[in-house]
Amino acid sequence: MNINICDLLYEICEDKSVYDKNCELIDSGLLDSFAFIELFSKLEDLGITLIPTRIDRSKLKTPRLIEELIKDTINNK
Repeated sequence: MNINICDLLYEICEDKSVYDKNCELIDSGLLDSFAFIELFSKLEDLGITLIPTRIDRSKLKTPRLIEELIKDTINNK
């Protein structure tokens, strides 16, 4: 499965800075609580289930870290 996390984040945040894989999503305010819910929902629609309460928030700080989390989740199924 090939997911472009930056495109997905752009749909949610509507900010082109998400295309920088090292963009600070949380510190910049791009990923607030509602955006997190939307991200998890969109990922679930793609067959990737992430349980927010079981994820260290630091793994969601940048698009690169989110990609790594998704890859790890897919590989551990």
